[in-house]
Parts: sequence; C-alpha cells; structure tokens
Amino acid sequence: MGKSHVLVTGGAGFIGSHLVDELMLRGLDVVGLDNLSNGRLENIGKWLENRSFAFVKGDLLDMNVLTEAVQRCEAVYHLAANPEVRLSTTHPEVHYEQNTKATFNVLEAMRKAGNVKKLLFTSTSTVYGEATKIPTPEDYAPLKPISIYGSSKLACEALIMGYSYTYGFKAVICRLANIIGSRSTHGVIHDFIQKLRRNPKELEVLGDGTQTKSYLFVDDCIGGICVALGESQEQVDIFNIGSEDQIDVKTIANTVVEEMGLKDVRLRFTGGVDGGRGWIGDVKSMLLETSRLKSEGWTPKYDSEQSVRLTVRELLSEGL
Repeated sequence: MGKSHVLVTGGAGFIGSHLVDELMLRGLDVVGLDNLSNGRLENIGKWLENRSFAFVKGDLLDMNVLTEAVQRCEAVYHLAANPEVRLSTTHPEVHYEQNTKATFNVLEAMRKAGNVKKLLFTSTSTVYGEATKIPTPEDYAPLKPISIYGSSKLACEALIMGYSYTYGFKAVICRLANIIGSRSTHGVIHDFIQKLRRNPKELEVLGDGTQTKSYLFVDDCIGGICVALGESQEQVDIFNIGSEDQIDVKTIANTVVEEMGLKDVRLRFTGGVDGGRGWIGDVKSMLLETSRLKSEGWTPKYDSEQSVRLTVRELLSEGL
C-alpha cells in the first residue's frame, strides 16, 4: 500500500463495489471493508490480487477491525448499511445496529485515528419522509422519516454533522434516490424477477402499483458521489443524487415482464397499506431536486425508465 489510502465500508456490496471499481481506476490505494452479509467477494474479485487494493472481512460493530482499517486513511467512504426498508416493521434493532451504531463506530475510529480529512456518507431520500415539495431540495424541512430505516439514516447524518464540526474533518452527505443496476441483491426489480422465475403467469405487486419514485442507474450514482466529494467546499455538505424523473411500480412490473420475454402475465396488486403503499414506511412519491450537484458538472446519463430497463438486462445476464 502507498503512504495514504481511502477506506470504503461496504466495499463488496452493490454500490460499494462499483465505487471500489471507480476509485481503483483512478489510481488510488483502496481498502474495502465488508462483513459479507450482503456483499459478495466476486463483486471485487478482479482487484483481490492488485497491490493497490486490500480487502478486510470485518464488521463495523468490531472496533478493533475498524480502528485498524482506518489507519493511514485520508478519506472514508461510508456505504455499509442494511438497505432493506421493509425490515423496519419487524426488526428495528437491525437498522439501529447496522446503520446508526455502525456509523457512530466509524466516527469514533476516525476521531481516534486523527488522520482522516474527509468522510463521504451515503444517506437516503427516505430522510425526507412524505415531502410536500416535489422535487425535494436538500434544504427541505422539517425532516420526518416514516420508516425506521429513514430514521436510522437521519440519526447518522446528525452524528456526522456533530463529529465533523467538533473534530474538524469535512463531511459530504449524499442523499440517494433508488439506486439500481448490476450486482444489486434487493429491491423491486430483484423481487419481480425472482417472483416471475417462480411463476411466469402471475406477478404479485405490493401496493396499488401507483407508487412513483426516482430510479438511478448505479454508474450515474458513482459519478455523482465522486463529483460531490471533489467539489464540496463546506465543512458539512449535503447533495441529492437521483434521476430527473419518476416511474411507477406498475410500469416497472411491465418492463420486467417485457425484458424477460414473457406473455400474458397477470399483475396481481395486493392493494397495500395506508393508501396503496407496498408496506408500512413505504414512501408513495419521491423525486429529488438535483440542481446543486448538476451545477457542479454532474448530469445523469439515464432516466428512470432507461435505468430500470438496463438493470433488468444486467441482472438477467448475471443469472438472477
């Protein structure tokens, strides 16, 4: 390893492994930390023998592992989290431990090491809750998340702000729309493909199908993350990252059916809860205002529909 390097938590995961790819291609020395609960080694397989890359299998709840991983780091990209919003209703402790407590541990390790100059944290659009202003800008308030997942991420943001101002490192918070693409292991597209594999005649759709959200292809997300960290001038900066349009769940279902080459598939809507949501805590409509990041030179290459179609093709090619 060189004299200094960057740490990517969740480095073998969906977004994390794509970020590792980009950072390695940029010639950085990278440490990927992952407990492999959601991440997979094959996601970063091409870097495992590279002298500029080191993989550490470990959990963010283990301070010894984390303290060692942070040594000599100039920047930390903190992506590790449990991303399954639906766990909120049955296992809220998972989101507390793997999101909030894990982030506290990262901050503590950074404080004790004293060498980290920048932290980038991937937050979520769910911190806005049911926003009354759409597209929703970064300065929207008050923030009222409606899921434990969103609450845990908002708690992370607050901790990061406090630590940043108290201990002097810069922090960039990226609030992400629904990020999709190759290597993803959860989410609506993943679920639809698996359901249609089991029953190609009928597709269960959670909710009433009118849930309408922004979906962003992972390559565009990685580009946004890199621009956000590079252009940030504030002590703590917040950037939305998402596509510039929305797509509803029914259209996603029809796109998956079409890309899988299936005919005469009946869509069966569950009706959902609380006004057609897929589950308790499911935000019905989401679109982020991204003009801040666009003013720094970032523009998504794909819209929501293109991102969905590309993702279906990628996941099918991966053998899902």
